Amino acid sequence: MLRAYPTLRAEDASLKNAVWVDLVEPTEAERTAFEQAFGLRVPTKEQLAEIETTSRLRIDQGALYMTAPLIFAGENEPWIPVPTGFVLAKHVLLTVRFANSAAFNTVAAEVGASAELAPAHAFARLLEVLVDRMADLLEGSARDLDDASHVIFRPDAPQQTLARETAQLRRLMIRTGRTSERMARIHYTLVCLDRMAKFTGDRCCDWLAPDIASRLHTVSSDITSLIHFAEGLVSRVQLLQDAATGIISIDQNNVMKVLTVASVVGIPPILVVGVYGMNFKHMPELDWTWGYPYALALLAVSVLVPLIWFKLKDWI
Repeated sequence: MLRAYPTLRAEDASLKNAVWVDLVEPTEAERTAFEQAFGLRVPTKEQLAEIETTSRLRIDQGALYMTAPLIFAGENEPWIPVPTGFVLAKHVLLTVRFANSAAFNTVAAEVGASAELAPAHAFARLLEVLVDRMADLLEGSARDLDDASHVIFRPDAPQQTLARETAQLRRLMIRTGRTSERMARIHYTLVCLDRMAKFTGDRCCDWLAPDIASRLHTVSSDITSLIHFAEGLVSRVQLLQDAATGIISIDQNNVMKVLTVASVVGIPPILVVGVYGMNFKHMPELDWTWGYPYALALLAVSVLVPLIWFKLKDWI
């Protein structure tokens, strides 16, 4: 799909009059139409997916070719970065993407009817809206971590069975793990956007308007603060996962302690029963009237002595 801004009128529908051309999953005919109108090459999806810095940021025929993995998915969908291309020249801005984007739609609605639209202005506005979108996603991730922290560290947590608490903490660990993965993608996207803003400011300083250069500098400053915020959230993720793992280990250790005490306490009675369970003919207690109560008392003492010992040692 090819979209041109400002929106071309029917009587003046030449693509050469466009200031911003937005290609969404472009066809070969749309690529050819742009290249013939402006003499600039349209990067392919494979070229946009390259990760080398020299491939993401370069100059060709006086135009800046820049790429960045942008997160286009909604709140309830997987956050999968999609390679997106930007070609900025003095007379035109080209964007090439392969997914729908609310940020692009917002900017298109703002500049679509503007008669004085400039390519650099559209590019700067795209960066500003994209950075705002990343900030919103980071705020959502921070709220997710706050919820997980409240569950893990709340002092008035109701007593639960081990199985239920383990299942709850397991879900929290999965949730925080997915949040960490999302933040890593946001962090990489922010780094790429920061490189684009600085690259544009450095390479286009001879024809870039002062107000646009100032906006790009502001975008870079905002990205720096967001990167620091994301790094802090990553540290919180590690803390929450370590805490959840520690709580699970403590609960499991308590279970193992109970089982160990039970097994140790059960050994002396087994010895007593084993001794008096032997079928020897001459055993003094066989003909003793108090032999059975004596054996029961001996069993009780053999159980109580280890329990008292464990209690004195503060093991139980």
